[in-house]
Amino acid sequence: MLFAHDTEVALRGAAALVNTAATLLTDTEDLATVADLDEFVRDWEWTGAHSGEPAELEAVKALRPRLRRLWTADTDDAVALVNELLAEAGALPQLVRHGEWSWHLHATPPEAPLATRMAVEAAMAMVDVIRADELARLRVCAADDCEDVVVDLSKNRSKRFCDGGCGNRANVAAYRARQRQH
Repeated sequence: MLFAHDTEVALRGAAALVNTAATLLTDTEDLATVADLDEFVRDWEWTGAHSGEPAELEAVKALRPRLRRLWTADTDDAVALVNELLAEAGALPQLVRHGEWSWHLHATPPEAPLATRMAVEAAMAMVDVIRADELARLRVCAADDCEDVVVDLSKNRSKRFCDGGCGNRANVAAYRARQRQH
């Protein structure tokens, strides 16, 4: 394990949130409705307050471009953004445990707005990434037709494609190209 479990989950969750945005003309908006956000919160097991209001949906959607910047930022810019996110939330890290989780960090109270909790969880995970000098593990998908972000938690730092099937498409295309050459 490269990072603590909660850091890895927060990184994957932040990437999943960023990837809900339509970044290319061929993409669809995956958080189009409050019901979509409800499903995302359930799938990623977010705890704490969740109002289910349209304003909450808009706040979460507005967070995505800021988090996306973390995948392409150099260390100094990433540090500035992380500090900005933590300061805006008045983050106060504390050890907590709930559900199936053992002790881990939360830096907002459970009643904090969902978008604030999402921002702080991502920022706290980025603290670990930056301190470990592992920003290179955050990438944009290598597929020409994809702008999704990737968290590479592999031992050999080899993950190049997102979880949306781009790696399979690239492998099939390479196989077909090899077959045409023969």
